[in-house]
Amino acid sequence: MDNKNRNHNILKGYNMLFYFAGSMIMHEPSEECIVDFWERGILKNLPVSSSNPNFVKAASQLRESFSDKSTFGKMLHEDYLRLFAGPLPALAPAYESYYSKEVQDESGYNSLNVTEFYNSYGWTSKFKGRISDDHLGIELLFLTLLVDKYLVMDDEACRGEMRKEIRRFINHHILSWIPQWNKRIQNDAKTLSFKGIGNLILACSEDIYSMFSQKNPTSVETDSLKN
Repeated sequence: MDNKNRNHNILKGYNMLFYFAGSMIMHEPSEECIVDFWERGILKNLPVSSSNPNFVKAASQLRESFSDKSTFGKMLHEDYLRLFAGPLPALAPAYESYYSKEVQDESGYNSLNVTEFYNSYGWTSKFKGRISDDHLGIELLFLTLLVDKYLVMDDEACRGEMRKEIRRFINHHILSWIPQWNKRIQNDAKTLSFKGIGNLILACSEDIYSMFSQKNPTSVETDSLKN
């Protein structure tokens, strides 16, 4: 039971990081709220620790990202516009279709059409019509919902199938393009904050994919950050 609770807390911790990172990519940041959030030092102690080099790098970048309070919010806001939403072509568009080629797996599933995956679970994004289904923030939100479904399952056969589904979603719709996207973030972001967020999304996706290859995921630790 203790091991099950520990694994539950680990996965909840990763979901918290996905919620945070996804919201930072999806919503134009409010300078005042962002300064307050970073100033409180929340990102100095992440809810999980991992030996994944991308996670270690992300944790370091986020710890060191808070700069002069008077300019931090403005710099982060400007970086968001440059990377994702500016009047000029965005430097790191956060849309799967921008990076991925259409590929079908052996079952005939079209890996580019993420909406098909959502539909198979009867899920419709509350941002439908405003934000494309293949936006990174939407995909991370759906991933957290799959993890939440897994956490409430008691039947081991069902849990096994959900582990496969989570890996399939990450393989087709996250790791198929996030490494390319993150390279743009690392090259073009001016703030350590967004560099850290890019590495964090990649690392957490890699960790969850690896964890769900095991019957009982135990590859990382919950606690304050130890990297």
